[in-house]
Amino acid sequence: MKTQSTTTPEVDERIVKVDERASSLFTPSARQWTAMILLSTAVCAVAILAGTHKIPLGNAAIVLMPVLWAVLIGAIIGVQKVRPMSGQSRAVASVLLNVSIVMFLAALGTHVGPSLAKLTSLGPAILLQEVGHIFGTVILALPVGVALGMGRTAIGATWAIDRESYLAYALQRFGVKSPVYRGVFSVWLLGSVFGAVFISLLAGLLGGVGIFDPRALALGLGLGSGSMMLGGVAALSIIYPQAAPEIMALAALSNLVTNLIGFYAGAFLSLPMALRLYKFWSRIFRRDDEGRRLDRSGKVITASRARKPERSKVDVAAVIQDPEVRTKPSTWIIAFGASIATGIVLNALGTRSISVNDVIGVVLLGGLTALAFVLAKYVPAVPSSVWVLGLGTLATAPFMPFSDAVIALTHNLDALYVGLGSIALLGMNLGRDVNALKTLNWRTVIVAMLTFSASFVAAAALAQFVIHV
Repeated sequence: MKTQSTTTPEVDERIVKVDERASSLFTPSARQWTAMILLSTAVCAVAILAGTHKIPLGNAAIVLMPVLWAVLIGAIIGVQKVRPMSGQSRAVASVLLNVSIVMFLAALGTHVGPSLAKLTSLGPAILLQEVGHIFGTVILALPVGVALGMGRTAIGATWAIDRESYLAYALQRFGVKSPVYRGVFSVWLLGSVFGAVFISLLAGLLGGVGIFDPRALALGLGLGSGSMMLGGVAALSIIYPQAAPEIMALAALSNLVTNLIGFYAGAFLSLPMALRLYKFWSRIFRRDDEGRRLDRSGKVITASRARKPERSKVDVAAVIQDPEVRTKPSTWIIAFGASIATGIVLNALGTRSISVNDVIGVVLLGGLTALAFVLAKYVPAVPSSVWVLGLGTLATAPFMPFSDAVIALTHNLDALYVGLGSIALLGMNLGRDVNALKTLNWRTVIVAMLTFSASFVAAAALAQFVIHV
């Protein structure tokens, strides 16, 4: 009897594990695909119809945009308890998300290519801004994040100011459930809500003090975010009305360079640097990957053990494994078809116009996205988010013989509307990680504000040095 009682639970446990593996993959039904496609499209339609609104705040303004509406509405759907989203629904959303967010980057790339000629007139001041952004985020903000006990989320919160392209890259490289991605997403969300206001107030403060040349401050506004740039330009234009046209031109040119090379600098320079320096600062501050304090022998100290049950509960919630969609040719056909159709509808709704060229243009973006996925499969070290930006830029570069035709098909497409569905889907997936995001609270706010400030000030300081050398 003793032998039976000790072996039976082991057999039962094996059965449970086998059943879990067998149920981890599933083939979505037509109803599941339709529900997620229609729901995400409806969320985006409401977000577009809600429009853009500015709430004046002195010289600054809080800007409420379709991107913000989409992620907030999606998040409400994702976290609500009345009719919670199932794991299978989130799995379907993740497949659609992976395709639509890369297609958004394809659209972004096609808008960068035609501006390549402008780079020939750039001086060292504008080119060195990326050094400032890297210095400001990784060198200054990362150690603060580690010291505050953010763990690996500090990497995502400080390796860049985390705009949409970085969000896509973090999603592709680390996955939606990773601490690094949660750090990126949290700073992205804070930037979307408060970034324009914060940067406009900071630019106004620095401009009013008179320490910086207004041209240097304008170059520092190339943060990769249009809303942050415009907020800062508005503040500087009030302080220096006679230089307003030059401030706008330099800020726009600086933002172009950030969108063109900033992503690559972030992916291939600042992120590897952040990953290495994270280990260094973790040893200096004696923190583990969960942010807990360690003694000299590497064990969690008593004060941290008192917090361990709460953190463990959050971690379990963060790593809950949703089932995964069984990938077949039909899976990709549906995902790409849905992303293309949604892109056409949302672009038409957002721009209030549609033409045959627009339809062909979105289909072309879908083709570039598919090619990026294929290239990423054969060269896994480079994710599809990087491939597609390069492909989109190259396809519209002036030196390519077919660039005029591609530009004619895509110049009326708004990248934000084409990829808006991915933003809504991101919000819907928030329900899976909401407990983990709650733990970031005040630490994330402090580190995010430091990341924005350090990136802007460091870039402006380098521009100031070059301008006055």
